Amino acid sequence: MCETLTQMSSKMGYLWNAVRYLRRCSPVPRPSAPTSGHVARSGRHRDRLGNVMNCRKLFLNAFPSLCGSPLRFLSHKADAFGVGDEVRQEKSREAVVSEQAPQSSLELEKLEGDAQGFRVKAALDENEQFFNRLHKCACPSDVLDLASESAVSIKQFTNCLTTMWKLLRNMSDDQRRYEKRLIFEHPAFVRLCQQLLRDSRRMTRGDLVFSLHAVVNLGVPQNTLLVQTFLRVCQITSRAATPKHQRYLYTAKLDEMYGKGRSSLSEKEIRENIHDAPYWQLILILEACHSLQYRNIKLFSTVADYVNSIVCLLDKRQIILFLSAFETLGFQPSELMGVLAEKVTEDSEFLDLKSFLIVLRVYSRLNYVPRGQHLLFYETLHSCLNKYLPQISNAELLKAVYSLCILGYLPHRALDQLLKKDNFEELVSGDPYKEKREMMLHCVRTCMELDSPSFRKPAFVPTEIFSSLVSVTLRKAREALLELLGDENMFRQNVQLPYEYRIDFEIWMDSDRKKVLPITATDSYADISVQRLAFLFVPPSAFCLGTTHPQGKLAMKKRHLSKLGYHVIVVLNKKFQELTNEGAIEFLKGKIYSENVPPLSEVNLCDNN
Repeated sequence: MCETLTQMSSKMGYLWNAVRYLRRCSPVPRPSAPTSGHVARSGRHRDRLGNVMNCRKLFLNAFPSLCGSPLRFLSHKADAFGVGDEVRQEKSREAVVSEQAPQSSLELEKLEGDAQGFRVKAALDENEQFFNRLHKCACPSDVLDLASESAVSIKQFTNCLTTMWKLLRNMSDDQRRYEKRLIFEHPAFVRLCQQLLRDSRRMTRGDLVFSLHAVVNLGVPQNTLLVQTFLRVCQITSRAATPKHQRYLYTAKLDEMYGKGRSSLSEKEIRENIHDAPYWQLILILEACHSLQYRNIKLFSTVADYVNSIVCLLDKRQIILFLSAFETLGFQPSELMGVLAEKVTEDSEFLDLKSFLIVLRVYSRLNYVPRGQHLLFYETLHSCLNKYLPQISNAELLKAVYSLCILGYLPHRALDQLLKKDNFEELVSGDPYKEKREMMLHCVRTCMELDSPSFRKPAFVPTEIFSSLVSVTLRKAREALLELLGDENMFRQNVQLPYEYRIDFEIWMDSDRKKVLPITATDSYADISVQRLAFLFVPPSAFCLGTTHPQGKLAMKKRHLSKLGYHVIVVLNKKFQELTNEGAIEFLKGKIYSENVPPLSEVNLCDNN
């Protein structure tokens, strides 16, 4: 009898241990989410104020000092632990079970194996169902609904984030603004960001980079806890990254956040890292720099030099992708642009419509004209445009004509098609792009008149004072001109010209550029040759990055002002403001009286070529 009771007690012990093991391994049931789309969307706006406050608490937390522990970016109360902690907890639980169950139990091993196989199959099925549903989401709010209902793994959370950005990227500007507002008001967005904060240390480097790129593009401020955490973890993980080029991307972002010199690499290190990277990752780095508004001329120049050194190994469309990435940064890789221009003039058949439009945009914005063959280059682009006229949309046609006009080339056949009544009315119809298209059409019409071979410089250009006041940024220049010329009648400010052009300051001089003439006495100078000077004080964004080479719009304005009879002097206002008052006077004196122009190495403020 005692033996029988002992056997029963042993079997009951096996059964009890198995039940406890299964209960420990089974997933905790999630609260059921609303299945009705109407209920989900109505609940989305129920506690809008509370959700916004939660967003602010999450996003506006101060980030810990760089000198602190690399993992102290969550609250002490947060349920956060590393992978090692999870493994130790799992092992401790298994040890408890193993102490209570005999190791020779074949029944328990079989039961455990069956349960584990069932759980793995169920998890795979759920994962497949999740990504199928994610693929069907039509807007970011749908993604957030799905995340709150089904997302459980790091990969699922990061894919939700990047999917939201992909959906936004294909929307119009107005729709994108509306959807971004819905994202920040959605109750699941705060929970998604909190989950990403907790999981950031366990993400792969690829997930980290793409998640960082997505949150910045979604509109999460760069000084928030979420973005700062991603950057910090990127810095930590990149120390062991292979290849080493990934470290530079993270370091570049940290330079932008925390100030130059804190994490900067030497030029040698940059070159080593660049040479280890495949071309598509270099493009991703350039795109990330654009998203984070990071401007590093040394990096961009190194990438451009490297791409130019391997250009013979690249497909022509890959070269176009690089040029497009540089164009968004405002950086002109002149050698690479020269190589592509040569390939286009030799054989343009490889240019499909999309690539053709990219080439036009890049060369017009960066104001690049191949030396010695610019007419052949223009004629080749013109022939490509004529080839696509039967199939091009009116919006694409306007972009193409606008780009060629900025370069100073008039595509007559395309212009005739663009300005047909029906096409023109479609372009100026009421849509979100109406204002931009009207600006482009105005530019095209201005170029049609001023760049026409039949246009002749007028003897006199009617002008009017746009405003008697000057902006704060121009006060220093006005005071310097007053000190230099001695009288307000010796120059005019904020002058409005025909074609909606405006110049900051206008000065009239005699033909030898020896004497400044009072502008109020214009009638007395009708019989002598008068030189008119137009001063333009422009921001750094008007030039290609790191140079005084004007971008397309500024180059077009200079060209048109010259045709109206002005000698144009372009001044980089940011550098001008750094001069002392005496230095500002001397600089303007040198520009007004041409023989006293200081060497460019001393005052690198303008470009008059």
